[in-house]
Amino acid sequence: MGISYHKRFQAENRLKTEATQAQAEAEDIQRTVILFKSHPVPAGLPFATILENFGIEGDRAARLIASVQPVFDLRHLRAGNELAIGRSVLGELREVRYRIDGDHLLSIAPSGDAFQSKIETISSQTETVAVACEIHDSLFQSVIDAGEKPELAMRIADIFAFDLDFYTDPRQGDTLRVVVEKKVLSDGEAVSYGRVLAAQYVNAGHSYEAILFHDDAGDPAYFQPNGQAMKRAFLHSPLKFAAPITSHFSLSRYHPILKVYRPHLGTDYGAPEGTPVQTIGDGRVVFAGRKGEDGNLVKIQHTNGYFTYYMHLSRILVHVGQHVAQGDRIGLVGMTGLATGPHLDFRIELHGQFLNFERLRLPTANPISKKDWAAFAAARDSALEQMPSTPAGGSAVAMNASH
Repeated sequence: MGISYHKRFQAENRLKTEATQAQAEAEDIQRTVILFKSHPVPAGLPFATILENFGIEGDRAARLIASVQPVFDLRHLRAGNELAIGRSVLGELREVRYRIDGDHLLSIAPSGDAFQSKIETISSQTETVAVACEIHDSLFQSVIDAGEKPELAMRIADIFAFDLDFYTDPRQGDTLRVVVEKKVLSDGEAVSYGRVLAAQYVNAGHSYEAILFHDDAGDPAYFQPNGQAMKRAFLHSPLKFAAPITSHFSLSRYHPILKVYRPHLGTDYGAPEGTPVQTIGDGRVVFAGRKGEDGNLVKIQHTNGYFTYYMHLSRILVHVGQHVAQGDRIGLVGMTGLATGPHLDFRIELHGQFLNFERLRLPTANPISKKDWAAFAAARDSALEQMPSTPAGGSAVAMNASH
């Protein structure tokens, strides 16, 4: 009995530590990471309408435009030029960038209730660089410690999202190697990342590899060195940086509030309130609202008879009938409904039967076709030649390039 209590005490302490680390990292990500989404400027629309189409409207758009007028004449806005909207992971507006020409950029950033606008001179070049680091605490912090920006950690998490959960899976001594394009200013400062050409993450001795190529539709996609697709119908987790699992799928679980045994047909993630929740696959929202003890619930219909459920949300960011793409933000973690603390109760259903998502084998996309194999092999070999050596302390694991 003493040993049992000691193990339970250790498990509870470990869970508390993981939850504290998750909350601190979530807050750091919310504060520092800016995710840009680029759009070509449409023809024939005033700037106010363009901003409204991108979710910036009303008085806020008017204040933004007023800050631009002293530094740039918006009548010279050119259709087709790049307009990038930068937001935090929670969707808060952080910056608007308009590419005036090849050498100048208009930057507009919130400053309290107002905005500040300036024109920046662009003097940069794109370099292909090799990055390597050893994981000591988290992927996010280890990438920063290696001298890179948080954006690169987010990109790596997206690439390996089908195989790895970057809160629960990383281990001390894991290694990361990346070949990535980096836009560098004349003073040596890196301002952004381009394409990640190849990446390898070694987790507890198991190697995960990714090579950039294109899918059957011609869109950029990642493949294993042997040509197998990395993309699956569903992501590995409904959270980009998933929190520890606090309750597993069970046909008879003791409910902490109701004090009875009953089925728990989902997986609970003990994430901090406000953590963004993403849809694990393409689909259509069929329910978005309050539903009894489930609290704020989003239900999404996918192809082939699948439905997914996202429960206890603090905020819902989608509406019924909306089509969502894999990885889109659909809500924020909360504790609405019957919940003892902030967490996400995630469930997946197939033809009316709930499945254990932790044990579900996720189907992959199509592999490299025979007609594209030679081009893929050439791109793969070129990227692998630039791969950095294994970081100090990490053991080398060869990338499997067989077909």
